[in-house]
Amino acid sequence: MSQAVVIKSNKYGINLILDRDLPFEELLDAIIAKFLESEKFFRNAEVAISFEGRELNQEEEYRIVEAITQQTSIKIICIVDNDEAHAQFVKEQIDAYQEAVTGRDGEFYRGTLRSGQVLESASSIVVVGDVNPGAKIISRKNIVVLGALNGNAYAGAGGDGSCFIAALEMDPIQIQIGDILAKSPDKQQKAKRPRRRSKAPAAAEPQIAIAKGGNIYIQPITKGLLNSI
Repeated sequence: MSQAVVIKSNKYGINLILDRDLPFEELLDAIIAKFLESEKFFRNAEVAISFEGRELNQEEEYRIVEAITQQTSIKIICIVDNDEAHAQFVKEQIDAYQEAVTGRDGEFYRGTLRSGQVLESASSIVVVGDVNPGAKIISRKNIVVLGALNGNAYAGAGGDGSCFIAALEMDPIQIQIGDILAKSPDKQQKAKRPRRRSKAPAAAEPQIAIAKGGNIYIQPITKGLLNSI
């Protein structure tokens, strides 16, 4: 191919067409250079990303996403397989999270929270990454995890039971909303790389946790549910 990297945008994010034979380190430099050239166009975008033209392992995919998020203002929500049949599924995921935080003050945290780390916020917080077992998020308002929530999350830390916790993959050890606490039963922990999405089964749908009647309920995100919050 004549260019090492070609960026194509679509309804749900960005597709990178990559040179098949260029050494990876050179390819990574070319990707960053390409995004910096296009910074004005993609500034502060929140997108899914897919790859075409070259087989990448998970570590290479992770390094590309990490380089883009660290060196540009683009927020990579997830990695998807380059399959048009998945486009609508991913678009619905992204739309649901954008609707969840529309009109609410908040802040972003980019990166995975690892065991022992605690993230606190006086406003709503959006984590672009995973929350691993042993990590904890505390927010006085809402929590949205654009990745897997496997650790602890406490929304409405000031006692507000109307707040919510949402995640692309909801599998927490413990969650609390306002004064209501819920713990997950013991389960086998599983290590995973952040933000890969493909043909997800129904159980992997984005989910939201709300407090109602003294209990915490976790269910798939729907427009009707979001409108009722």
